[in-house]
Amino acid sequence: MLRDGRHRMQKANWRKAMRKSLGDTAPDFSADTTEGRIRFHEWLGESWCVFFSHPKDFTPVCTTELGAMARMMPEFEQRGVKVIGISVDPLEAHERWSKDIEETQGLAPCYPLIADPDLSVAKLYGMLPDSAGMEAEGRTAADNQTVRNVFVIAPDKTIKLMITYPMSTGRDFGEILRVVDSLQLTERHKVATPANWRQGEDVIILPSLSEEAARAAFPDGWKAPKPYLRIVPQPS
Repeated sequence: MLRDGRHRMQKANWRKAMRKSLGDTAPDFSADTTEGRIRFHEWLGESWCVFFSHPKDFTPVCTTELGAMARMMPEFEQRGVKVIGISVDPLEAHERWSKDIEETQGLAPCYPLIADPDLSVAKLYGMLPDSAGMEAEGRTAADNQTVRNVFVIAPDKTIKLMITYPMSTGRDFGEILRVVDSLQLTERHKVATPANWRQGEDVIILPSLSEEAARAAFPDGWKAPKPYLRIVPQPS
């Protein structure tokens, strides 16, 4: 009984350790990719990053997503954002899948895809449980359906966004780009973005900014329908 209790406690501690939250440091790792071996934090450098995952190579929705991201890469690059994907399959499968993506979507991935045949990175980011085993071979997309995540990581290596999608719903990379724009505005100008915000629209002064600091940052003033709702034009 004591041994069983200790085992349950160890499993609970593992789950707690692996669960990722906003503001956590994105775990570092080494891995082979379609663009060579990387150390993740070193590869990130001082850039923002979109890190998105896939349950299996040669899956239909993910094929369209990888092509869509390739088409949008210039938008992310303009914002200083690096993009990296991961699928729990070996490198050789990634290379064959890239050819299919180019044939069906018009563009092959122009960013690295991480090979994760031992599931280690997926587990490190809490996308698969420890009980998933240690190899991708023999597993299906349904077995890996929780590996459908998007992480936006800031230059300080903290996680700023997490979204998990079902396998049947393709990701909206325009929305991910919108979130990157919002996060970068917050970092530079101490503003938040309201519901359905788009580039060029009004923004909200962060509540954490004091009245004195707000007057210094926004000398032209603001609209305040409520004291906690201070609206200003988007800073350039």
